[in-house]
Amino acid sequence: MITDEVYVEIEVLRRQGLSLRRIASEVGCSVNTVRAHLAAPGLPRYERKVKRVTKLAPFEAHLRERQAAAHPNWIPATVLMREIIALGYPGGTSQLRAFLHGMKSAAPQDPVVRFETAPGDQM
Repeated sequence: MITDEVYVEIEVLRRQGLSLRRIASEVGCSVNTVRAHLAAPGLPRYERKVKRVTKLAPFEAHLRERQAAAHPNWIPATVLMREIIALGYPGGTSQLRAFLHGMKSAAPQDPVVRFETAPGDQM
């Protein structure tokens, strides 16, 4: 795996006018790798080709609805697991917990209001 620094170095060496072979020998990779990088629009990034459909997908609307109805409280994953198993969910708990974690972190939290008192006044 080539690091981002190597890709930047390939760009710098190409701007200096070095040949593809010379760049490949300088950075320690093949000529085809250098050629492919220079033809690409940017740094290579991992992207999943097709988003997979999980076993939980048919039940996501139900889960969102249940959590919205319970707001500001939070329904535990074990309770929701029992409900969706009754609806026909064939999967396990880990997918459910990961989905709920994403929902919980995306939800805005109420700000904490601080107040200060002089020493001895709060008693």
